[in-house]
Amino acid sequence: MKTLIIGYGNMGQTYANSFVSSGFVSSKDIFILSRSEVDKKQRLSIDKANFHLIPSFITFDVDIIILAVKPQDFNDLVINIKPFIKEEHVILSVMAGITIETIQNKLNCKKVVRSMPNIPTQIGLGMTVFSASSNVDRKELFIIQNLINTTGKSIYIEKEEMLNAATAVSGSGPAYVFYFMNAMIQAAIELGFTQSEAEFLVNQTFIGAVQLQNRSKIELKEWIVKVSSKGGTTEAALEIFNQNKIQNNIQRGIKSANKRAEELGKNQA
Repeated sequence: MKTLIIGYGNMGQTYANSFVSSGFVSSKDIFILSRSEVDKKQRLSIDKANFHLIPSFITFDVDIIILAVKPQDFNDLVINIKPFIKEEHVILSVMAGITIETIQNKLNCKKVVRSMPNIPTQIGLGMTVFSASSNVDRKELFIIQNLINTTGKSIYIEKEEMLNAATAVSGSGPAYVFYFMNAMIQAAIELGFTQSEAEFLVNQTFIGAVQLQNRSKIELKEWIVKVSSKGGTTEAALEIFNQNKIQNNIQRGIKSANKRAEELGKNQA
């Protein structure tokens, strides 16, 4: 499948790198449309001739088009690329807040897949939630999911509006993890560990805990009980968390993120 990636920022480069590394798409079948010149280091194994600054019918002689630009740049992009969009093109968007219907109407196209990836896609451990218009057939959807899965894992959802919730949970999720890790690191430093020791302790604790949970069928609540013992250290910490309603506040925060995602979507419509 010939693929055109429009926008060569972090997400555009991530897709290009993942497609090439996985071998799912040949480097000769990947084309880039960028606003500025791309230096040699960023080209990967993609031929320089496959990079374009100006859209043309030759540039758009592809099967799949990936919109990897910022949402605020979409309206300007429409003016430049709309004449080259064909009915048979399958369009994959990673633009937050821009609905499938908006993309269809503004680009005069039918086959649109909208996705919400998160930042670990950059190392092949991402989580992407995606939805599609009814015009995308099962074979095309399978191909798109395989493309997405070169960057990690994915979930397909029927209801497009659930992408707002995906943004709040998995899209913003890495920041929540970093926030909690940072708090643990600072506490470790205050207890006497050096910065490097504290970071090592916390990083390995997170890696180990996630892997342990992944490899078992035990629910998280059961793991909490297993790690805790009556009158022990873990229980002492959890009592403080419960007194300060940490779990409730995390849930409130994610719901607030969901509300903001909905607001941003309405602004971009």
